[in-house]
Amino acid sequence: MALADRSFARRRLLTTAAALGGAALLGGTAHAAESPEKGPQKGPQKGSQKNWPDRFPLPNGFQPEGIAIGSAPFAYFGSLANGDIYRASLATGRGSVISKGPGAGHPSVGLKIDRHGRLFVSGGSGGDLRTVDVRTGEIEKSYAVGGTFVNDVILTPGAAWFTDSFAPQLYRLALDRHGRPGAVRTVPLGGDWQQGTDFTANGIERTPDGSALLVVNAFADGGTLMRVAPRTGVAAAVDLGGAKIPNGDGLLLLGRTLYVVQQQQNAIDVFRLNSAGTKGTVITRITDPRFRIPTTAAAWGDRLYLPNARFDVEPTPDTEYDAVAVRQV
Repeated sequence: MALADRSFARRRLLTTAAALGGAALLGGTAHAAESPEKGPQKGPQKGSQKNWPDRFPLPNGFQPEGIAIGSAPFAYFGSLANGDIYRASLATGRGSVISKGPGAGHPSVGLKIDRHGRLFVSGGSGGDLRTVDVRTGEIEKSYAVGGTFVNDVILTPGAAWFTDSFAPQLYRLALDRHGRPGAVRTVPLGGDWQQGTDFTANGIERTPDGSALLVVNAFADGGTLMRVAPRTGVAAAVDLGGAKIPNGDGLLLLGRTLYVVQQQQNAIDVFRLNSAGTKGTVITRITDPRFRIPTTAAAWGDRLYLPNARFDVEPTPDTEYDAVAVRQV
C-alpha cells in the first residue's frame, strides 16, 4: 500500500476498544462540553460570541484536517482532497475557498497563521510545505522536502517547525524578523524518540516557557508526548502521570493548559503543564456528541473550534463536513 493510502487508511480506523481504552488510560472522568453560550466566560474576550454559531458547515467533499485562527475572527481550514484553503467567519459561519490548492495528491494538513497574514501549510503525502498569502490566496513559496507525510506545524520566533509522521525528523523553516521564510533544515529526532512502522509523529506545540517543542508520538509507550530540544532534536518523554495519547492529533497550548485532540476517541484530553513542559497533570476530558473525528483545535475568545474530519467514512464529493465550537476549560 502506498504511503498516502496507508496514512489515511490508518486514520479512518475507528474501534470501540480505542475509544474505551483511551478514556481508561486518561484516568479521569470525561465530561460533556458545555454550550459556548452557557456559564460565566473565562479568559480574554475578543467581542461577544453569544450569538455566534457553535457549529457551521464546510463544503461538501472538502475533507478538512487543519485549522488556524489569527488575530481576526476567521478560521482557515485545509483540504485533504486537493489542498484548497477555506476561510469561514466565526461570527456567521459563512465562508468560501480563498486559495486553490496544488491539486490531488497535494493536501493541506496542519495550518498556522502569523501576524502578517501568512499561512504555513503542511503538505502531507505531497512531501512539501508551503506558505500562502491569505489576502491574495496565492501560494508564496513551496518547499519539496521529500517528506513521507508532512503533518503539522507550529510557529516560534525565528522558525516554523513541521512534523513528519513516517520519519524520525522535523523540518525547520527559518523566518527572518519580518516573518519571511528562508531555508529549510531537517532535524533528526533522537533521545527517547521511538519511530513506529506506521503513523508516529503528529501534532506539535511549544513548551509554556518556549524553550523546547512538544510533539505527539503515537507509538512510544502506547502514545505519549515528547519534549524535543530544537537545536539537537533530542527527545525526552513528558511525564503525563500514566496518561496515554494513542490517538493524539492536534495540540493547542493556552498558557500552561495543553489541549490534546484524540481524534478517533472523539475527545479532547486536557493537561496542566509545568513551565518547562517536562511534566503534565490531567485536568479533564472534553467530549461532545457533535464530534465526528475532530483532528485539531484553534482558539478564539473562550471557545475552541475544531474541524470534523470524519475519518470513519469513505470520502466522496458529496460527503458533508462541519466545524464545531466548545468552551475552553
